[in-house]
Amino acid sequence: MSPLPKYLAACCALLIAWACLYPFSGWHYSGLPLFDYLFAPWPKYVRAEDLAVNVLGYMPLGFVLVPALPRRLSAVAAIVLATLLGTLLSLSVETTQNFLPSRISSNVDLGCNALGALIGAVAGALCGRRLFERGGGLLGWRAATVVPGRTGDLGLVLLALWLLAQFMPDTSLFGAGDLRRLLGLPTPMSFQPRPFIALEAAMVACGLLAIGLFARCMMQRTRAWPILLILVMGIAAKAGASSIFYVPGDPMLWLTPGTRNGILIGTVLLVLTLWLPRVHQHAIAGMALLGAATLANLIPENPYLTGTQRLITGNFENFHGLVRVVSGAWPFVALAYLSALGLWRGEHLHEG
Repeated sequence: MSPLPKYLAACCALLIAWACLYPFSGWHYSGLPLFDYLFAPWPKYVRAEDLAVNVLGYMPLGFVLVPALPRRLSAVAAIVLATLLGTLLSLSVETTQNFLPSRISSNVDLGCNALGALIGAVAGALCGRRLFERGGGLLGWRAATVVPGRTGDLGLVLLALWLLAQFMPDTSLFGAGDLRRLLGLPTPMSFQPRPFIALEAAMVACGLLAIGLFARCMMQRTRAWPILLILVMGIAAKAGASSIFYVPGDPMLWLTPGTRNGILIGTVLLVLTLWLPRVHQHAIAGMALLGAATLANLIPENPYLTGTQRLITGNFENFHGLVRVVSGAWPFVALAYLSALGLWRGEHLHEG
């Protein structure tokens, strides 16, 4: 069995822990018994969306845990163990929330998390193992398309994190690397319509070119449809975020004049660069990552979004915090990955 499910399971667990403990401030011990929340009565007010989020949040973890477990385990044993591991993670996180004044430990959340892990584990037993079998399903495509070894697995994980970063509703399409919000820094430029449109177009074009060439550098040979698929999935994630996390929601809210221009320019540049030798594509991908990140830290806030739309709070606020961290760090991690790919797996830089 490939180690890819193990990497994905570890990534899911880290993301869950981060989202549940964000913003990691104000730690103190209240003096109450740590496990009192397990015996608390049903809360007076429960929102259906909070229950759904707690169930859905653990389903991916349960799904990838089953193929990550030893193959010798029966399907039933794998489901039980994956559910138990997901429940233990939830128990650890809920108990740790006792030390955070901004969070409330909840037995209802624990139960929903366990249910989500169980549902995901059942789905993982039904199709997850076949999906990650060597020579078939996802791994068959991975072996034929992506560079081999841990390098390719890590690249696929980074692509999944890039898709997660696109769920930031208040940033431009393909925008990533904004450290201002993480560090609480002011916007260096004031908003003016024409410069904003130009900057946004340049940032979107650089972001599109960067992710397209990043995917290409992971591949053993040039194939257009995987690159097109990752771009379409990124646009779908942005449309979903604009529709779900804003009030009022609008799936096309991200499609500004600057974004339209950036998609057109970036697509033309990507098509042209796909004809270049891979070593040149590698270099251009790194420059595009740095360019997109630089522009993300220079471009002013879009007053249309901040003035006419309201972000949903509650559990989604913690999700926003998680995605903001992933989005801010992604270009720099991806640049380090590209450097490692060029240094350690240099044979894959030959044109193929």
